[in-house]
Formats: sequence, C-alpha cells, structure tokens
Amino acid sequence: MAQTKKILLYIVVVFVLYTIITSPAKAADLVQVGFEGISSAAQGVGEFMTELVN
Repeated sequence: MAQTKKILLYIVVVFVLYTIITSPAKAADLVQVGFEGISSAAQGVGEFMTELVN
C-alpha cells in the first residue's frame, strides 16, 4: 500500500514537471486559477464568519 502511494506520487510529480516544461504559460494559468479559487473560498469563509459574529 505504501509503495503504491509512493509510485502514484512520483507519477504526479513527473506529470506536473512535464506540464511545466512543455507549456509554462498553460501551467501558469492553471496555478493562477487555483490561487483564485483558494482566495474565493477564503473570502467566502471570512464573510460567513463576519455574518455569524454580527
């Protein structure tokens, strides 16, 4: 089981590196979308907590 997780982790790392090397602009766009999603989620949690306190 642990060996399977390690192999899957290596496959994901190789895929990410391949994507970054072959198309850095697309990889940058994907990272930007990810950070925008995280930012939106954090903003939503902040608004929820603010309303909860009020």
